[in-house]
Amino acid sequence: MTAHFKVTVAKDYLTFSSAHFITFSGHQCESLHGHNYRVAVSVEGDIDPECAFVVDFAILKSAVRDLIKPMDHRVLLPTGNEKLGLKDEGESLVVDYFGKRRFQFPRADVCLLPISNTTAEMIAAYLAGQIQTHLTRFANLEALEVEVEESVGQSAYYRASLRD
Repeated sequence: MTAHFKVTVAKDYLTFSSAHFITFSGHQCESLHGHNYRVAVSVEGDIDPECAFVVDFAILKSAVRDLIKPMDHRVLLPTGNEKLGLKDEGESLVVDYFGKRRFQFPRADVCLLPISNTTAEMIAAYLAGQIQTHLTRFANLEALEVEVEESVGQSAYYRASLRD
């Protein structure tokens, strides 16, 4: 029999509240709106023989908290979306969508993310990549999965293999 281990952190405090909008195919852009996001992270791998766990829960919780803190109570904006023009204007960030829609936000209220769109899927993939950098010292890990829930019953998942 082959053993397989998986640990998950999905705490009530691994949440952030943010505003966003996404762009769709063609020339469609939804209205600015917000969510109370929840994040859960799972890792799979072998048991560390010295510690008898896959990875310390505290390490996962700390990594998630550090990553979501800058997104809490901010407007999430993707820097990799070719449909959006982002321009710093002193204390403001101006967002232009093909000249059809223009937003101006206080720069301090914005969180720029290196993703193509602020969908739950892209946020999950971004978080997974960042969490993975916190876990590089753990050679026993095989996979990482991040869930981003926009609202109850509405989640996106990103799963990555950590072994080549």
